Amino acid sequence: MDKDKRTILIPWDFTQVAEYALLHGQKIAKGIGSKKIALIHITKKEKDNPEALEKLQVIAKENASKMNLEIEPIVREGSIFTTIGEVAAEENAELVIMGTHGLHGMQKLTGSWALKVIVSSKVPFVVIQEPPKDQPLKDIVFPIDFKWENKEKLNWASYLYNYFSPKFHIIKPNTTDVGFINKIKANITFARKFMDEKGMDYEISTVEGKKNFAIETIDFAKDNNADLILIVSTKNIGFSDYVLGASEQYIIANSAKIPVMVINPREDLTKFMGFN
Repeated sequence: MDKDKRTILIPWDFTQVAEYALLHGQKIAKGIGSKKIALIHITKKEKDNPEALEKLQVIAKENASKMNLEIEPIVREGSIFTTIGEVAAEENAELVIMGTHGLHGMQKLTGSWALKVIVSSKVPFVVIQEPPKDQPLKDIVFPIDFKWENKEKLNWASYLYNYFSPKFHIIKPNTTDVGFINKIKANITFARKFMDEKGMDYEISTVEGKKNFAIETIDFAKDNNADLILIVSTKNIGFSDYVLGASEQYIIANSAKIPVMVINPREDLTKFMGFN
């Protein structure tokens, strides 16, 4: 695939948070050497497509000129919960950058809805709530718990390091459960070996353990002025996770409004990478 044509996909709902996502897309595209962004707007009825496309074409043309990027407008009838993932696959998108509206808001893309969109795709999502900082991507919080899926984040940590050379702040929960402790140790050992071999900059910290690990992850990221939190979604997430709240949705919709990169577990990679 032509390096310059690697696509960053941005869901577009004609709101300010979508405009923020486009600004993040511009920043990341510059960092990874990509020249193409695709904007995807989803309609409920096909008859609405022509009007929406006309509006989106104007936005794409204006921003392409300002940003010196190729911006492709795409309009599809469908559901945000499946169509974004489908278009990401069709466009061979490298990343999806999606704006979200936090944990509250009527008929808006909230934390639980965002998570349902994210798990429909194999492409990583970067979820944002505010415009990007002027500074480079330099501090990334990398939580590690007992799940084997943590290891899958390392490929994307390496990807980010190759382009942005950030420091990774690996954090682990403070637990007394022996089974969890051993699994966490194994994941930390795996991460250290991987990052050492790549020459990546990192440090490891243990959070206090007085709160839920997701909450302590957000607190740590806020205290360390992090530019990004890198997490993995729960494998085979179920309906109850959307209703009761999987920990990822609290991180995605964090009140500190720190961008979150979410990696979806891929079973086809587990054997290749030696996961267990």
